[in-house]
Amino acid sequence: MVAAGAHRPGPLKQQNKAHKGGKHSGSSRRRAGGRVSVKAQPRRRLRDLSRVDRRHQALQLRRQRKEAVLAEKRSLGSRDGPPHLVVLVPLHSRAAAPDTLCLLQSQDSAVVRVDEGRDGGFALLCPRLKQRWRFVTAQAGDLHAVLDLAKVADSLLFILDPVDGWDSAGEYCLSCLFAQGLPSYALAVPGGADLPPKKRIDARKKLAKAIEKRFPEAKLFPLNTEQESSLLLRHLATQKQRHLAFRDRRAHLLAYAAEFVPGQETDLVGTLKLSGFVRGQTLDVNSLVHIVGHGDFQMSQVDAPPDPLSLNPRVVKGQKRSQDMEVQDDSVNGADEMEEDVKVLMKADPNKQESLQSEVVPDPMEGEQTWPTEEELQEAEASLKANRRVVKVPKGTSKYQAAWIVDEEEGNQEEDGDDDEDDDIDDDMMEEAVSQEGDSSEEEEEPAEEECETMTVSECLRDDQYDEKVEEDEEMLERYKQERMDEMFPDEVDTPRDVPARVRFQKYRGLKSFRTSPWDPKENLPRDYARIFQFQDFSRTRKHLFRQIEKEETEGASVGWYVTLHICNVPVSVMESFKEGKPLVLFSLLPHEQKMSVLNFLVRRHPSNSEPVRAKEELVFHCGFRRFRASPLFSQHTSADKHKLERFLRPDAALVVTVYAPITFPPASVLLFKQRSNGMHDLIATGSLLSVDPDRIVVKRLVLSGHPFKIFTKTAVVRYMFFNREDVMWFKPVELRTKWGRRGHIKEPLGTHGHMKCHFDGQLKSQDTVLLNLYKRVFPKWTYDPHVPEPVPWVRSESALLVQEVEME
Repeated sequence: MVAAGAHRPGPLKQQNKAHKGGKHSGSSRRRAGGRVSVKAQPRRRLRDLSRVDRRHQALQLRRQRKEAVLAEKRSLGSRDGPPHLVVLVPLHSRAAAPDTLCLLQSQDSAVVRVDEGRDGGFALLCPRLKQRWRFVTAQAGDLHAVLDLAKVADSLLFILDPVDGWDSAGEYCLSCLFAQGLPSYALAVPGGADLPPKKRIDARKKLAKAIEKRFPEAKLFPLNTEQESSLLLRHLATQKQRHLAFRDRRAHLLAYAAEFVPGQETDLVGTLKLSGFVRGQTLDVNSLVHIVGHGDFQMSQVDAPPDPLSLNPRVVKGQKRSQDMEVQDDSVNGADEMEEDVKVLMKADPNKQESLQSEVVPDPMEGEQTWPTEEELQEAEASLKANRRVVKVPKGTSKYQAAWIVDEEEGNQEEDGDDDEDDDIDDDMMEEAVSQEGDSSEEEEEPAEEECETMTVSECLRDDQYDEKVEEDEEMLERYKQERMDEMFPDEVDTPRDVPARVRFQKYRGLKSFRTSPWDPKENLPRDYARIFQFQDFSRTRKHLFRQIEKEETEGASVGWYVTLHICNVPVSVMESFKEGKPLVLFSLLPHEQKMSVLNFLVRRHPSNSEPVRAKEELVFHCGFRRFRASPLFSQHTSADKHKLERFLRPDAALVVTVYAPITFPPASVLLFKQRSNGMHDLIATGSLLSVDPDRIVVKRLVLSGHPFKIFTKTAVVRYMFFNREDVMWFKPVELRTKWGRRGHIKEPLGTHGHMKCHFDGQLKSQDTVLLNLYKRVFPKWTYDPHVPEPVPWVRSESALLVQEVEME
């Protein structure tokens, strides 16, 4: 019985065929014989987790991050960690750094340890709060000191003027610090108490509005009383620490004390005993260290002297000492006591110690012919047998005489071969003649512009200093002209008339397509490439090293220990610099970071500088923890395998800067400075390290231009590109293009003065210009110099300059 109202299928209902998948699955099971395949476990089993488990997992990760941040805050400045290093940076000529230091020293229940002869720097120990600070003042106007201290500082304390904020030197200092990477910071405003209450409030509002662009969401801390200094200290101790990637993966320290022991052979080089607190990572005695501004060195020994800034003077690294707080206050130097209690932590192992070799010593005989192998000898014998011929000779002729008898055809072929050899000799003589012309002929890309460099100067001026300024202005005017011409006519060069174009541009080649045409990166490398190191896979090596740093525990001096490093073969100038009050900053090097290679930086022109900067001009580089001088190349930043050379540093685009320099693993910031004739350094560009890649191809383009003389439907007679018939035949295979988008090729030369008949894909206009592109790979100059002279202090202007633009970190 069918229930009333139930649906009944009609006669036209579609009947689908049943799926017969069971036979296949059953047969496969029978073939497997009961074996079960291994199930691959995915790396991420997030999909297998339930909703509650995913919520618990996210909660655990959030707790771990929070605990890591709290642990970092608690360890910094505590008994087990290094002292909280605070660097005072005055941003105005009226900013009173000594008054700020005096207020910070006047803390209740705190012990003050004053560093003798170091610009009023001091250490503040507070056993009640279980915190310790070390305050260091950066010298006003000393750019290198400010940047070096910012590399290792835990916090920067900017001291502002209550009315103007910062002046021109402060603006310049902030631009450099933001480009290098800014650690945690605080803004202090001492003074302002002498202003009337109403003006005081207005000045504070004006200053807060002015700093909002440079320091968004930053809080101003007035610094006039002891209570306000206590609030500032609490803020410094509890604020979240900002990380700088290039220092977090390397051990580093700021010298607290130093002693120089002259060597046996000479007093100019010896062992530097440098003491300080280890920061960042564990310091291994077998690794190399880099003293900023002085070079790379090896260590021979690491000692563990007593901690001069201990919160608990009775316990130092597990050893009990019978001293109280009063003795600690009196013994500021404690040199005799440190000598008695010095404990040797570790000594360098010559088998495990990193080498200081930075360059490969090239073997001049490496490319010479070696002794042939047995396989090569067998191949030579087989080729001799294959080349045997039957020759009719008179009776009594020996084999030696028969070898000299040739047929007429072979004689003709040999004559042709002799002609080819003569051509090769002529080419070699031509190359020698060109090479004797020197670098002037090689770099003669714009002869018309170089001829215009001589300028007449009035001789009626008697002031020599004014004449020097006029000469500098003329040189700068000439650079502006060249930069302007390069913008209007990019890469265009006049064809020389005294030298054939096929000789002048013999190192250049034509490309069918700049983007897709192949170019072998190992072709025609310079001799300097035999001195550098190259990674088979740089990204893989970098990931492997960073993974080792995160997971593996290295043996050595742990973070927070007060150690003395015995650094070998250090020049006495390092100790003299330390005695002058300049900071001594030390970084440990990762493997391979002492070796030379080709570094590529991605930079952008700084808006404060508009002077033309030409390629291969010597610049000062601040790359991560290094400082050096080099002559870079500028090239476009593209995703292709070839990158076009730029003759000037463009203000409107990001460019890649290529130099020979020691290997540095990114991320690392980079600052480019240009040294003036008076010794001052101007910031011209900022950016970051892109890669370490000697195979990056930088191609220089030359554009030869010609003008249509007679125009037909799709053909035209072009002149002024070449001036003899041979040059036209030489460059005939290269494709032509015009400024209005036409493409064509050379059909044949006309006459003997360089006129040529060209065919295009469309009719030319009379005002169009015919262009021919030539390309050559270029390499940077080996001008690496790790010794950078100290810049002249920046001159502060009377009028205050508040920030005008936002600069990203």
